[in-house]
Amino acid sequence: MKASYALRRLLSNNYSIQCHTKRTFYRSFLRQTVPLTSLRYPNLKRSGYSALTDKDLSVFEKLIPGRVLTGSSELDGYNTDWLKTCRGSSQVVLRPKTTEEVSAILKYCNERKLAVVPQGGNTGLVGGSVPVFDEIVISTQLMNQIISLDEISGTLVCEAGCILGNLSDHVAESGLIMPLDLGAKGSCHIGGNLATNAGGLRLLRYGSLHGSVLGLEAVLASGEVVDCLSTLRKDNTGYDVKQLFIGSEGTLGLITKASILCPQKPNAVNVAFLGCDSFERVLDIFKESKMKLGEILSAFEFLDADAIAVARDNLKLSIPIDDTFPFYVLIESSGSDGAHDEEKMNRFLEDMMNRGYVIDGTVASEPAKIQYIWSVRERIAEGLMHDGYCYKYDVSLPLSHYYGLVEAVRKRTQGNTTRVIGYGHVGDSNLHLNATSPEYSQTTMDLLEPFLYDWVAKHRGSVSAEHGLGFKKRDFIYHSKSESAVRIMNQMKQVLDPNGILNPYKLLPTVIR
Repeated sequence: MKASYALRRLLSNNYSIQCHTKRTFYRSFLRQTVPLTSLRYPNLKRSGYSALTDKDLSVFEKLIPGRVLTGSSELDGYNTDWLKTCRGSSQVVLRPKTTEEVSAILKYCNERKLAVVPQGGNTGLVGGSVPVFDEIVISTQLMNQIISLDEISGTLVCEAGCILGNLSDHVAESGLIMPLDLGAKGSCHIGGNLATNAGGLRLLRYGSLHGSVLGLEAVLASGEVVDCLSTLRKDNTGYDVKQLFIGSEGTLGLITKASILCPQKPNAVNVAFLGCDSFERVLDIFKESKMKLGEILSAFEFLDADAIAVARDNLKLSIPIDDTFPFYVLIESSGSDGAHDEEKMNRFLEDMMNRGYVIDGTVASEPAKIQYIWSVRERIAEGLMHDGYCYKYDVSLPLSHYYGLVEAVRKRTQGNTTRVIGYGHVGDSNLHLNATSPEYSQTTMDLLEPFLYDWVAKHRGSVSAEHGLGFKKRDFIYHSKSESAVRIMNQMKQVLDPNGILNPYKLLPTVIR
């Protein structure tokens, strides 16, 4: 049916972005006690690593004077993940400033068989960046220098502890953008992004980090520095070793530097926020957007009504259009000619409304209004925390089965959850499915797992689209990878980290088949 509402532009005074960040919200939650991971998973046993001694602390103090943290109040944030679902009992945090210091630390820890956990901004969602037991935390917070930016080639070289948002601001001054954009960009570190092969909002346009990263530097468990810090787009000399570390979640080496190809910043950006009456219409709009927006299409996101309710009710955000539609679509276009792109977007949206695919919508081209619309999408994860406990899943599925998982989980957990919501990157088949309850419930967890992962495997999806496996998902790796593939991963781990000190209990499953 034809829409009865015309597309409208946002009025500049209607909406104001709340200055409330994920980091501030996270700190408020640390006041609540999070159960130790070792207690929540009583069948998990600590491996035969050495225990930390006063002598070890003295050695660390000599290696990095004044940057060894041991106070319990200082350690809380490093031991606890952002979702407050995992908490370790590390007794020390080390904050090196240079690759040489990382090398010295790892060499010593390897000789002593002291387990370590590399940690960046600690914004991970699968327990991958915090200790499980008493592993030593090596934080990259002080490794935050931007080394160079070649404005002609668009090549950025920086240290692993640089915050993604700061890098975005830096390259923007030279008319460039980062190929990666995440809701946690204000606190996540680029090293952690690479270690988890983070996807984010721009993957549809710029591809994955496997293509955007030109080179990196990493330190092995032995302390050996692997220098693959190339800035060349073409280098066909042997194995592409850097790719081993992208997505390895700190289990093969600690990334210390990276060189990244940054695209030209678009001169014009338009964002449309649309309401439609079924998920089938979401897919229809996506198909048409690829054909009719083509080269200027840079993002295609969807949110269901329950996700919108989180933004409205938990975060008190004003929804840009009527908040009663069952599904919403966020489309971003970016290009070099503002008038051309705006006309192209308007023609596309008019066609979608005339064909009944879109019922209502709004379009924004001014930066503040664009940022507000994106905030509705990006702050969903934050809003879910207001419900109490969040069971968070990040999967990829063929689009023909994409939303079916949300419906199946909603039906299965009815009466045991506050809400089950779906949102995510339709453009790359990545679904964020989240369920909440007032507090953690083993009954609810048993309803979710392994049912959810079995459903994904049955429909030939992946149990982790962009968050990684970490601690929480490692034993579900066989749902997405063959036994032979996992054996190869384990062999790589044994070669590069024979003592297994790097981020133990993460990524690889408990049992290698």
